[in-house]
Amino acid sequence: MYHRSRGAHAATGAQPVSQGHEHLEEENNQAEEELRSKVSALKSLSIDIGTEVREHNRLLKDTDNEFDSAGALLQNSMKRVQTLLKSGNRYHFFYLFLFCLFVFFVLWWRI
Repeated sequence: MYHRSRGAHAATGAQPVSQGHEHLEEENNQAEEELRSKVSALKSLSIDIGTEVREHNRLLKDTDNEFDSAGALLQNSMKRVQTLLKSGNRYHFFYLFLFCLFVFFVLWWRI
């Protein structure tokens, strides 16, 4: 079957081979253009992802710094409470406990 069509074109003098090459080249050009547009879309998407990652990393660093400062503040407060407890005067601890209860009930009633 292949030989027949080849022989038929050769006998007529037509140039189907060059037309076939032109058709294949046109298809390749279309596929190349599609691939180029897809690569461009992927490039812009990867740039957007990189920008988003940098922004999230910055937010995470800021949050980490805030937690570090809050942890240091809490640690200093706990040291002060321990110093107060070691002072030997139990009334200070009792007043602190009453204050915590007062704050708890105020918050409870507001909610």
